Amino acid sequence: MSDHDQPAMHHADTHDAGHDEHGHDGGALGPIDWAMWGAGLLGVIIAIVTVAAVVAATGFAFNA
Repeated sequence: MSDHDQPAMHHADTHDAGHDEHGHDGGALGPIDWAMWGAGLLGVIIAIVTVAAVVAATGFAFNA
């Protein structure tokens, strides 16, 4: 091993030894946000109604 490789290995050793578990709290999720789920569902319903209205207004057909 050369003198150049030694500091790199030392840095890796100190990095692993000093590594804490920040950001790894076990993955517990919070409560369900029903208002946001409702808003998302409402958005999907509005999008489906809008597409259906455009299809009906333009007389769109796949077998053109």
